[in-house]
Amino acid sequence: MWWQDAVIYQVYPRSFQDSDGDGTGDLRGVEQRLDHLAWLGVDALWLSPFYPSPMHDFGYDVADYKGVDPVFGTLEDFDSLVAAARERGLRVLLDLVPCHTSIEHPWFREHPDWYIWADEPNNWMSAFGGPAWSRLNGRWYLHSFYPEQPDLDWRNPEVIAAMQDALGFWVDRGAAGYRVDAIDRLLKDPELRDDPPASEPFGLPLSDDEKRFALTHSRNAPDTPAALARIREAVGDNLLVGEVYLPSAKWQPYLEHLDAAFAFELLHASWDAATLRAAIEATTRRPGAAWVLSNHDFGRLATRFGAENARSAAVMLLTLPGPAFLYQGDEIGLGDGRGGERTYDRAGRDRYRHPMQWDASPTGGFTTGEPWLPPVDPERTNVEAQREDPRSTLSLVRDLLTLRRLLGDELELLDAAAGVLAYRRGDHTITINTTAEERPAPVDGDLVLETRPGAARGGRLAPHSGTIARGLQG
Repeated sequence: MWWQDAVIYQVYPRSFQDSDGDGTGDLRGVEQRLDHLAWLGVDALWLSPFYPSPMHDFGYDVADYKGVDPVFGTLEDFDSLVAAARERGLRVLLDLVPCHTSIEHPWFREHPDWYIWADEPNNWMSAFGGPAWSRLNGRWYLHSFYPEQPDLDWRNPEVIAAMQDALGFWVDRGAAGYRVDAIDRLLKDPELRDDPPASEPFGLPLSDDEKRFALTHSRNAPDTPAALARIREAVGDNLLVGEVYLPSAKWQPYLEHLDAAFAFELLHASWDAATLRAAIEATTRRPGAAWVLSNHDFGRLATRFGAENARSAAVMLLTLPGPAFLYQGDEIGLGDGRGGERTYDRAGRDRYRHPMQWDASPTGGFTTGEPWLPPVDPERTNVEAQREDPRSTLSLVRDLLTLRRLLGDELELLDAAAGVLAYRRGDHTITINTTAEERPAPVDGDLVLETRPGAARGGRLAPHSGTIARGLQG
């Protein structure tokens, strides 16, 4: 159970490190930067998809589950990366995309019965807006996301066998588990009935099209655990973290076979103490939360919560109990970018995917060529400048990862002044002021970490700041 309180670092390979000067990150580049992850103190890295793909959804449209796209390297490069990670005490997680394939996957031509078809479309909507059905050769195929991503039929035993084979392929090569993409869409109503109109809020943000419906038939089918059991069979005791886009109250069927699920209620919470507390409280009523505050699909931590709150947000992310996922660049306070001259992602997520910034050079040390997306601000925000600065965001995150090992297992939410989030882990108390004003927050124990010098002084907590104390807090 190495993962129970682990910190897992998300690597978006396209934007982490380019080893050959073509402007796109690759697996060799990831290997070149493993020392950074070992120095930082994370336990594992999760690689976003690097499989062969036409890149209509930048790797989440998989055209071969048992290969490496040439833009990212070769199978030998993957093997070398896993071996190098092991030497540094790091595990490697992969991204499993089980709901759909690329429309260019050979399966779609050779095994059309492995997919979901209808003579007439129902009212199901795509996650990206618009109908979830497209017409081909007189029939309609289902795509929960882009039309280039047809949904697989997980009630077909041949689909299960093929996916189990792919899962075992990577486990045999050293994968320590999977982050499982969009798992709530794995099984739908077998009768393809219309979704009824929405009668109550879903509980998480949805597209305008999806908000109109209750989404009771287009996802989250009652027999989903049966399919998850087949995934578990293929991976054994390796880690399975689910992207279950549902409120945590609906997680239980998934956690019969998954080890954890991403806590989207906290990810989507506003930077307000009462809202954050409510999200944490709702999520921790049941076990299984994996904490995440940004990734390749959602705004970066420093932009979504504000640069002034980014350090306190890192404190919260890295002191809650259970596995935490840290997105590349968040450890240096990297913000969203502006995109580039060319738009790559139709859903508008380019701004979350700009290259990692290693030094102050014009390309941030990411590439010797022209980066696929421009850097954000390497002259101001980069690893090299922050590594030896004890007051930098990078040093704060590294200190948090060290301190995290000392925290107790239990979480106790504490009463605090308005605008202050406070909780206890063992004999450590975490206090965060989410406001722009000083708030009362006396520290009775020994102060072991603060997000800025003098954050806690005279029984008051400075604006936009956080502290960790060893002892009791009044």
